[in-house]
Amino acid sequence: MKKLSVVIGLWVCAVFGANADSAINEQNPYELVEDVAMRTFDRMKANQTQIEKNPEVLRTIMEEELLPHIDYQFAAFMVLGKHFKSVPKAKLSEYVSVFRQYLITTYAVAMGYYDNQTVEFEPEASFEDKKSVTVRAIVKDPQRPEINIAFKVRKDSRTNEWKAYDMVAEGISMLNSKRSEFESILRQQGIDQVIALMNDKISRPVQLKEREESAE
Repeated sequence: MKKLSVVIGLWVCAVFGANADSAINEQNPYELVEDVAMRTFDRMKANQTQIEKNPEVLRTIMEEELLPHIDYQFAAFMVLGKHFKSVPKAKLSEYVSVFRQYLITTYAVAMGYYDNQTVEFEPEASFEDKKSVTVRAIVKDPQRPEINIAFKVRKDSRTNEWKAYDMVAEGISMLNSKRSEFESILRQQGIDQVIALMNDKISRPVQLKEREESAE
């Protein structure tokens, strides 16, 4: 799981490599990924001093800049997998709410691995009449091997806006990884224990990581 966290960190900080002044385009999944990336990194750069003093600022940045463009409810249900139907409806709203905070924390922690990576996105492909697309890119770092990544983006049938819901790095899906992590817990202990585990991670302070540690 540490390796996945590092990969997520490399992805999050690598794609955030330019300034963004224009509005985020939610009608184009390819532009969406790049627009959100640029806007988030612009905010990070502007608050670098505050982040170094208080890494918890990263949670605020992730919640305000990144999360509005992630379909966290869809992602939360995907993580439940086949256990979705067995979760009491009264618990689903609590689970989704906690999962939202869990995602904010996951990305804030990943930001602790920030360094000088760059990214090259694949050319835009036709997405007309599609409900989901995969936006592929390559993360480049002079000190590390290249990393192939893919962003899963889906279209909201109600608003026609595109939102991201998963990231796959070197064949590792973040959602599939979390589903595997929670599956046995859901089966043996139920949704309350999953919520407790997520709350435990949420309660831990965000810490910045040194470059040497992130390269392990």
